[in-house]
Amino acid sequence: MSFKRFDTEDIVVSSDSITGPAWSTGNPTLTSFFTSSIQKNGSSGDFYMSAYQVDPSISASLADVQFDIAYADLKGSGSVYYNPGVVGKTPTLSNFGQYRSLILEDENANFIFGSGTNTLTADNFFVISVERARYKESLFPETFNLSLSGSDGFGKINLTNDSKDTLVNTFLGSTRVLQVVSGSNGNAVGTDGFVAGSGSYGLFFPDIGTILLNPHAISQSIHVDANRTNNSNGLNNQTLYNAIRLGGNFQLNSQETISSDFVFARIRNGEFNYSENPSFISGSTGEVIYSNFINQPQVYITTVGMYNDANELLAVSKLSRPLLKDFTKEALIRVKLDF
Repeated sequence: MSFKRFDTEDIVVSSDSITGPAWSTGNPTLTSFFTSSIQKNGSSGDFYMSAYQVDPSISASLADVQFDIAYADLKGSGSVYYNPGVVGKTPTLSNFGQYRSLILEDENANFIFGSGTNTLTADNFFVISVERARYKESLFPETFNLSLSGSDGFGKINLTNDSKDTLVNTFLGSTRVLQVVSGSNGNAVGTDGFVAGSGSYGLFFPDIGTILLNPHAISQSIHVDANRTNNSNGLNNQTLYNAIRLGGNFQLNSQETISSDFVFARIRNGEFNYSENPSFISGSTGEVIYSNFINQPQVYITTVGMYNDANELLAVSKLSRPLLKDFTKEALIRVKLDF
C-alpha cells in the first residue's frame, strides 16, 4: 500500500442548488385542495386548518398535509376566549405572538407590509405554513405562484414574490424575507405589485416555509377580508382556504444546496507501480514474486482511500473498472464527496 499527501490545489469545494416540487404529488402546481373535519373539529382546529392533496375522508392513507392555514390577530379578535373571565386571550392572539417571536424576535415589534412610502403596519394577518416534510432546505422563491379568488364574483388575484426585482437580501430579525406582490414567477406587475395605501400583499419567508398574507390588501382586490368580531369564531382560516381553493393554483418548489469536495488524486509515472498484494509480493520473503515485474511492473488501481494524519481511513472511492498502471503511464482520478 502506498500513500501520498494531497496538496492544497488537489481539493476544490463546489456548491450546487437542487430543486424539486414541494408538493407530495410530484407536481410543482397544486390545483385541488381538501380539508379534514377531524382536524378542524379537534384541539388544533382553533389554531390552524390543514390542507391536503386528496380528500382524507375518502383516501386517508394517501392524504398528506401540504400546508396549514392560520389567522393571527394582535387583539385576539376572530376567535373565542380561552377563558370568558380573561378578556382577549384567544388562539388568534397566541398565533400572533408565536409568529412575532419566530420572525421578528422581539415581542414588541410590529409586522410591516410593503416598503418605501407605501407600507402598512399590520396587527392581523393570514398565515400559510408549508408542511416541513414538503421542502428540503428552503422554498424556491421564484417558483411561488398563488391564485386567490373571491366567492362573490369579485375576480382573482395572482400572487408571487419580488425575488427577481430584489437585488439585495432583506431580513426581519435573522429571517430572510421577500414581499408578496401581484405578478408571477418572482416578477411584480407594474411598479411594485403593491396595493395603494395597504402596502404589499404579504411577506414570504423561504427559509422557514412561511407566508404571511395582508388581509387589507387582499380585501381591496377580491373583497376577502378577515372577520375581526370579538370573542367569536370568525372562521378566518376557512375564509383563506376558500380563496385558495377557488383560485385553484398554488405553485411552489423546494431547494437545497449540496456542497461537494472534488479531490484530485494525481498519480505520476514513477508512483504506485508496485503492489503489496500476495499475488505480487511474497508474504514470507517480501520479494517480488515474478522477476520481470522488478523493472517492468504492471498493477491495476481499483480503489482510492483517503486518510487523515492519524492514518485513519475516512473515505473510499471505487473505480468503475481497474486502471492499468506502469512506469509509462500517469493518471488523474477525480473523487467527488457530497455532504
